[in-house]
Amino acid sequence: MRLWSIHPKYLDTKGLVALWREGLLAKKVLEGKTKGYKNHPQLIRFINSDNSMESINQYLYGIYEESVIRIYNFDKSKLYEINSKRVELTVNTKQIEYEFELLKSKLKKRNLNKYNEIQNTPIIELHPFFIRITGEIENWEKIIPEIITNIQ
Repeated sequence: MRLWSIHPKYLDTKGLVALWREGLLAKKVLEGKTKGYKNHPQLIRFINSDNSMESINQYLYGIYEESVIRIYNFDKSKLYEINSKRVELTVNTKQIEYEFELLKSKLKKRNLNKYNEIQNTPIIELHPFFIRITGEIENWEKIIPEIITNIQ
């Protein structure tokens, strides 16, 4: 399960569809509707938020918005009504860099056009749900050594 902190616009079709499915799975975990993935590290930041259900719902809504831009047919009815109070979680700058490098490594193998489109991105935009703070790679991240060598 990968719940990206970076903006969904950087994902290729396969990545965006996978993110939607994995976000819905995360929602089921947080609702207690599945037995698996309960201790998955990607869920920690949602579990630790003030309102995990509102957090995952708003996160999913950001993915849904990207699907609308691309004219995909994601089922909005799978989301709860959005609370008017915006929830934001923080993400560390080094985590953002790590995720972007990880995505580029995946795209280099499966979608060279998308890789070429994003490879020289000067400022990495975040999923609208997150706000950037200075810091290291999150302690819940499962680090791939080859990826970390590309981070300054």
